[in-house]
Amino acid sequence: MTRTHPRVGPLVARTAAAPLDVDALLDDPGTGIIVCCGSGGVGKTTTSAALALRAAERGRKVVVLTIDPARRLAQSMGIEALDNTPRPVAGLVGAADHGGSLDAMMLDMKRTFDEVVEAQASPEKARQILENPFYVALSSSFAGTQEYMAMEKLGQLQRDAQAAGTYDLIVVDTPPSRSALDFLDAPERLSSFLDGRFVRLLLAPARGPARIMTAGLGLVTGALSKILGGQFITDLQTFVAALDTVFGGFRARAQQTYALLQAPGTAFLVVAAPEADALREAAYFVERLAEDRMPLAGLVVNRASPPPQGELSADEAMAAATRLRRDGASATAPLTAGLLRLHADRQRMVEREAALRERFAAAHPSVATAVVPALAGDVHDLAGLRVVGELLADQPS
Repeated sequence: MTRTHPRVGPLVARTAAAPLDVDALLDDPGTGIIVCCGSGGVGKTTTSAALALRAAERGRKVVVLTIDPARRLAQSMGIEALDNTPRPVAGLVGAADHGGSLDAMMLDMKRTFDEVVEAQASPEKARQILENPFYVALSSSFAGTQEYMAMEKLGQLQRDAQAAGTYDLIVVDTPPSRSALDFLDAPERLSSFLDGRFVRLLLAPARGPARIMTAGLGLVTGALSKILGGQFITDLQTFVAALDTVFGGFRARAQQTYALLQAPGTAFLVVAAPEADALREAAYFVERLAEDRMPLAGLVVNRASPPPQGELSADEAMAAATRLRRDGASATAPLTAGLLRLHADRQRMVEREAALRERFAAAHPSVATAVVPALAGDVHDLAGLRVVGELLADQPS
């Protein structure tokens, strides 16, 4: 069946997968967290914002958390700037009538790390950590810190929402990492760093009277001091010893958040573009989520090519263009032939994309799919997000 949307024209879905019922997902009170993941540049941020807006306008109390450095979410929601504090979004349609609301926020990686330290340590110990140059570097740029803090902020939001009843739905836009599932591995990577042999060696004097370890430490630190300077080693030892006293809390909270991601109230949406590489990445995400027992709601294919108007097939259009070019019967023949070739190219692109989706569906038949056609321009306001939400929900049955 073909549907027409006033902004984008007809939408045809040929995938064998079942359609994703977005409204049922958003309306289900049992859905407490929606995590949008996928490779970079596939529209995760727009999808997250559109889902959050649609859910709020249908009566949910929503907060959307983005980790997108482009800050497009703030612009599209009419907010001058987003930060680590949820900000209310104005201009919702009908949300108040249904009891809905929408807040938006952007992860401040360092501020979130600071909050964890402050919550886990005494004021004096927290000050030691926060002022240490190694902590400043770790909290700002260490590989995996952004993903770890995304999980930490999700856990904070969920705990606060349960305690105060502020939100009944959290929508998360995952970090723009090479692998969009890096945030699942981040706690283990950070643990591995702090449990590494060199870090354990630095902690040895604080953990007991082992003379051999202390002697070994003296040899190591003496050599490093000559290369890096004594203050460098002192700062590193102070940082590691201080952080070690609070890291157990880090681990416990990460484990709680990981369990939260596996809970029935969480739904993962894998977002992809209608391209071979993006759908291969999507297949990896689907398989990885299954391995980690994460609840998958479905696949969103963004920016699909809308099929051209008319009933001509690509071969028929090319044949007609060839005849016109050969015969040259009128002055408009070259223009008409060019338009027919454009029609043929567009039709073939639509067919290629449909074939890619069908291949994905054949390999993953249980994954429900929503196909969102490309819009004529960028999404930069609530009206555009509303259109994306309508397209996400308007899937052929």
